[in-house]
Amino acid sequence: MSQSTTYRCLNCLDHAVTRSFDTSHLSRTCPNCDSFERFVNQAVIDRFEALEASPPIEFDWERLERREKLLVAERLARTDATLADVNVTELDGSVRPDDEADDEGSAEAGADGLTEADERDSTEADP
Repeated sequence: MSQSTTYRCLNCLDHAVTRSFDTSHLSRTCPNCDSFERFVNQAVIDRFEALEASPPIEFDWERLERREKLLVAERLARTDATLADVNVTELDGSVRPDDEADDEGSAEAGADGLTEADERDSTEADP
């Protein structure tokens, strides 16, 4: 019997789809809000909602933007990381989790589905 994973639309948070694979997110048109959106793994949404309900004291949670909060929630939900492993730094007045640009992957990918790390790897071919 295969395991199924639920993904929720990030725009409306109302529509959910279930798939037989487990990934951080997928992109599709939401039939509820009619927007082409990222559908995020339910485990990430659950962790995000728990952090919103009880903000961590380790850093100024309220100062983070929604996207940054989702990156933290993704790292905590999909890896063995704890809040002690998450560092938040300020760059040019914006706050971001330190691991946002890690090769481990992030919640952000380009239109082609590649992260910046993937693009670096594909352009750094051996001579």
